[in-house]
Amino acid sequence: MNRIENLHSNVFSQRNVELFEKNIMFLAVGGFIIHLLLIFFENYYGVDIFSSKTNLSSNPISALYTPFTFILIYEAFLLIYYLPRSFTTSIAKEFEIISLVLIRKIFKDIPEISLESTTIFNENNLQLLYDLLAVIVIFYLIHLFKKTWVNTPKRKTNKNLKKFINYKKLMSILLVPTLLVLCFINFYEWLIQVFISESYTENLNGVFFIDFFTILILVDVFILLISFQYTERYSQLIRNTGFIISTILLRLSFSAEGLYSIMLTILGVVFGLIILRIYKLAEENY
Repeated sequence: MNRIENLHSNVFSQRNVELFEKNIMFLAVGGFIIHLLLIFFENYYGVDIFSSKTNLSSNPISALYTPFTFILIYEAFLLIYYLPRSFTTSIAKEFEIISLVLIRKIFKDIPEISLESTTIFNENNLQLLYDLLAVIVIFYLIHLFKKTWVNTPKRKTNKNLKKFINYKKLMSILLVPTLLVLCFINFYEWLIQVFISESYTENLNGVFFIDFFTILILVDVFILLISFQYTERYSQLIRNTGFIISTILLRLSFSAEGLYSIMLTILGVVFGLIILRIYKLAEENY
């Protein structure tokens, strides 16, 4: 157990976290500039750079898609970093990630809106409206979720709980190389879809996050199974199980399209919030 704690402290040291944050910042700024330059060359020199199946070159606003992608990778790293703290902190970070994915999608789709009076209610415009409303709703739900968590009674850490936390630290250590491998594999697939393929069918917004949330579900289930050894409290077990269901709903939202995707996303956040509210009531009356 001491080896796990020492390894976790080394991997997630303040220096490493700051270094990762600094590199992500440089990549985000550099990616934004490169994306702008590619849009400039494609629109002003007629050079076909982006695949015609994407809308990442139709307007300079589309360039915001790239830095937000790097920000999302950083948020995924923070989720792994916060994993040992508590199940609730981890699920809150998942909600934040899903809201940022929606914002990134908005930046990608804004250039496609039509301001013509005859086509003002077309499919693209309505989808953008749904996404904007979803961001507002999810942002407010995240606020309620965090407020509920802050006001939930906390229990003192005992010896068994410390062992459980060490298991979660081990999981977070193993997730770091997994995150890096996912980044490289999905970056390659993203390059193919954006610059080469003319017939891809995969949801561009789901690249990386479909696999990442699938892994999170498996990790959450593994942590839940381990928790049976250290707690017999029914309310805590139901809370953790409910959070897994919430993660599954968020994962399913990447496989759906349009309004169905938004409904699954909001349902996942609402379900997690309701579970936490009930858990809070149970802890207050324990």
